[in-house]
Amino acid sequence: MTAADGVRQTRAMTSLTVGAADPELEKRLSDELDAINVAAIGAGEERPFSIRLTTADGELAGGLTGWTWDRCGGISSLWVAESLRGQGWGARLMAAAEREIAARGCDRALVSTMSFQAPGFYRRLGYDEIGRVPDMPGGSAKHQFHKRLSGPPRLRLVAIVEDCTPAVRAYEDAVLALLPRHGGRLEHRLISVDGRTEVQTISFAGESGYHAFLADPQRAAHRAALGGEAPNARVVPIA
Repeated sequence: MTAADGVRQTRAMTSLTVGAADPELEKRLSDELDAINVAAIGAGEERPFSIRLTTADGELAGGLTGWTWDRCGGISSLWVAESLRGQGWGARLMAAAEREIAARGCDRALVSTMSFQAPGFYRRLGYDEIGRVPDMPGGSAKHQFHKRLSGPPRLRLVAIVEDCTPAVRAYEDAVLALLPRHGGRLEHRLISVDGRTEVQTISFAGESGYHAFLADPQRAAHRAALGGEAPNARVVPIA
């Protein structure tokens, strides 16, 4: 069989299937794209969050879902029950979301809304419209908004890890995963062409978070497991 025959056979075995909702496909696509995004940006994976608004008797009366990724945060969904609308609960949910986004080390927030929903609401909260998709159903449009979040400057550090073996790389993966519990964030992670050197940019809300990260028992356990191969990174503060 020639190479051309192989190509023809592969094409003959490949097919397209159109169907209804496919949760398995949705998850696979999301996982594959997440891996591409993380590799391209050099930052951690997207982290979701949620905020519930409940009544005194425990009934759900509204809520908000969102995400953070690297230095960006976003609002996925926001809803307030009709009985509580006009009482400022939407603004309170947004304020709580912005606090959570900032606490995770992000300095900007994104949100989109339809023209028949709440573009004016987001403008009143200080969001700038940065794009609009026309010709949506019913003659509506989709509005894209962006807002810079103010906050205190973060402690930023560059860590240089040399002589990286597969075991050291696995150690770094495990240790960097501990950053969020101490308010830390991996901003960039660069790996040399030969794979022997890593340069990481990390940040914390303050020195206390950094010291808590260094003292994390799980980090110590990872180092102990690696034994004499545990790396000694050179850490340099940056502006």
